[in-house]
Amino acid sequence: MKAVERENPGHGSDLLLVANKLSKRFGGLQALSDVSFAIRKGDIYGLIGPNGAGKTTLFNVMTGLYVPESGTCNFMGREFTRLKPHQIAQAGMARTFQNIRLFGALSALENVMIGRHVRTRAGLFGAVVRNRRTLDEEAAIEARARELLDYVGIGERANHMARALPYGDQRRLEIARALATEPMLLALDEPAAGMTNDETRELSSLVRVLARHMTVIVVEHDMEFVRTLGGHVTVLHQGEVFAEGDIDTLRADDRVLDIYLGRGKHV
Repeated sequence: MKAVERENPGHGSDLLLVANKLSKRFGGLQALSDVSFAIRKGDIYGLIGPNGAGKTTLFNVMTGLYVPESGTCNFMGREFTRLKPHQIAQAGMARTFQNIRLFGALSALENVMIGRHVRTRAGLFGAVVRNRRTLDEEAAIEARARELLDYVGIGERANHMARALPYGDQRRLEIARALATEPMLLALDEPAAGMTNDETRELSSLVRVLARHMTVIVVEHDMEFVRTLGGHVTVLHQGEVFAEGDIDTLRADDRVLDIYLGRGKHV
């Protein structure tokens, strides 16, 4: 099956993020080729595909880790394709990583407090002088970090070292740290990877709760996990948009199953 041909998604008032013809190459490998999609405010948006489809590359382009060869990505009407990751976080997009990136020697609480740095105001002078404004801000940051740890279900582990937490709790901690930036769009890169069935079910419940308050995009290999979330889904294959629609329709599509199972009959 050839890649889906899509028109420019445009810039409607309800669109939060618009990717238009994004392409990325690594040497002789074309990792992304003219990828376009749009995410509306309040969506749970799934981005799925087999291993090597280009999902994480697309995420890295969206969040400023990679610069595309061509194409644009707009967030809240602003073109940010070549902004730095911290600038994109300040604009209101936060992400987690497929391979967990926590500060293992710091506590869970300290990890979340670090995530608040894009919203702090005291600056270097306040950090040195330790004035009342700085102390008040630090107290507020700690209080908010504790709230977020409670929110994701690991508040009782606030003082535990991040590297000592069970794997599922480390995933939750990374989400709490992302939430500390107060995002409008939360981007989760394979959040269920390596989780047990029970942990995956709990994570699905958490993501659905999060989606009541913000827009969520989930990159996943696991179609069943995405099915529990609902929402619109785009399938990537060999760096191109292969299909899109609701997850139940896509799971019943032999062409989509072929690329997942490697049968290749319709590719």
